[in-house]
Amino acid sequence: MNGNLKIQDNTIGIVGLGLMGSSIIASLLALGHPVKAIAPIHGEKEIGYKRILEQLHLCEKFDILQAPVEEYLSLLTVSSEYNDLEDCHLVVECIVENLAIKETVFKKIAEVTSKRTILASNTSAIPISILQKAVPDPQRFIGIHWAEPAFATRFLEIICGKETDEETTAAVCKLALSWGKEPTVLRRDIRGFITNRLMYAVYREILHLVEKGDTSFADADKCFRYDAGSWMTLMGIFRRMDYEGLKDYYTAYSNIFPLLSNSDGISLQMQKIVDAHSRGIQNGKGFYSYTRQEAMQWSQAFSAFNKDIFHLAANYPERISETSNGTK
Repeated sequence: MNGNLKIQDNTIGIVGLGLMGSSIIASLLALGHPVKAIAPIHGEKEIGYKRILEQLHLCEKFDILQAPVEEYLSLLTVSSEYNDLEDCHLVVECIVENLAIKETVFKKIAEVTSKRTILASNTSAIPISILQKAVPDPQRFIGIHWAEPAFATRFLEIICGKETDEETTAAVCKLALSWGKEPTVLRRDIRGFITNRLMYAVYREILHLVEKGDTSFADADKCFRYDAGSWMTLMGIFRRMDYEGLKDYYTAYSNIFPLLSNSDGISLQMQKIVDAHSRGIQNGKGFYSYTRQEAMQWSQAFSAFNKDIFHLAANYPERISETSNGTK
């Protein structure tokens, strides 16, 4: 090694080498963590290793790496043997959203790790309070929810189950900060967690407006992209209200809240799209139509945008006074 790569003390285990798991692994390797990657599905080792390598090369393009890709790969162990997790400080599950399968996986993890090992799930669909019942010492179990790509976003959602103790929460928050994240903590385990519930409320309202004929998908996207999209990375919802003045928002709430959709059914527009077996850019059919070239261009644009926004956000931390006072 050339000395630029600082190796962390904590070895971290990741079970599941799909898109999200591979992205998380690359993120941790880029931070200098030794990683034990477990492929629970037959034949996934080779495919998973290739995914991780691709993600590391993306890290390189994002100017995240301080050393050649090969040096980071030296920190990686890819295996199908759960015994390799025995020395891990933290083990995170990133497999299919199936409760029975997750419970089986966590029982295997618990059998080979110490009682001091923190166990976590990247699930966005299954309550942590249910999953932690599958392991002994459930107080060490927690949810750690990354956004894709894991290495290029400062988002990290930490979810406490009913039995998660404060020591576990504090340890994961400390780790998250060392990863350069701006973690949020959900103290009460609710389905959908924070970020998904916020976005689902937006999805419901905009689909409602399109169904009524009040707007189109394209115009709705423009509103979200060029209004909310122009300030959210800087200040978030509540700082935005502070910035613009709370009195006006209070008046707007009184007038607009009664008009918003409160439907608990699936949007007819969404149902039609799903029934047509649309998969967005994966098969060229969704809310929009895509040629193969257009789909590739959107993937490339998203990657380039993530790089730009990742570095831009670093100039505006949560405690913005640190930069304005010249103390960063």
